[in-house]
Amino acid sequence: MPKLWNETIEAHRREVRDAILDGTASLAAEHGPLSVTMSQIAEKAGIGRATLYKYFPDVEAILHAWHAREIAGHLARLTEVLDSAEGPATRLESVLEAYALITHESHSHQDTDLGAFLHRDNGDHLAHAHQHLHHMVQHLLTDAAQAGNVRDDIPPNELTRYCLSALAAARTLPSEAAVRRLVTVTLAGVRPPQH
Repeated sequence: MPKLWNETIEAHRREVRDAILDGTASLAAEHGPLSVTMSQIAEKAGIGRATLYKYFPDVEAILHAWHAREIAGHLARLTEVLDSAEGPATRLESVLEAYALITHESHSHQDTDLGAFLHRDNGDHLAHAHQHLHHMVQHLLTDAAQAGNVRDDIPPNELTRYCLSALAAARTLPSEAAVRRLVTVTLAGVRPPQH
């Protein structure tokens, strides 16, 4: 097959898959994940049920695929922030702020039946994402410590756990301004002690 034909087919498949994922997440948020049927999803995505079954075997598989896509998007956003910032201190602050804002934005689905459903088994994609995030922040803290911007009397692994645990509170904060204040306080906790 010609390359252009293959690219067109792949683009169509991505569009259909995205329509399925978005439609399912919308239905699950509206009605609860256990109330959604494959027929509703097919109708919402504008496809036939037979086509839907070519993509996914059941609602649970679709919801987990949607969640994996969301997590991958968050990691891509953090990587983009990391790549666009210059200097160890700026990179650390930018990534921590982006992570806190993502956490704040994501709280809406975590506090619902959909969130409980998606986080009940903490799938491999979630564990991998946490590991990737931990590694990214630890690397940033190590670089910032070497530049003198972060304390070096505490192992980077511990500082990473401190930062990520502190910023988890962003999901309960009322505004983005409060999230930014949380980032400021978290960063103050990792700066070198003043003598």
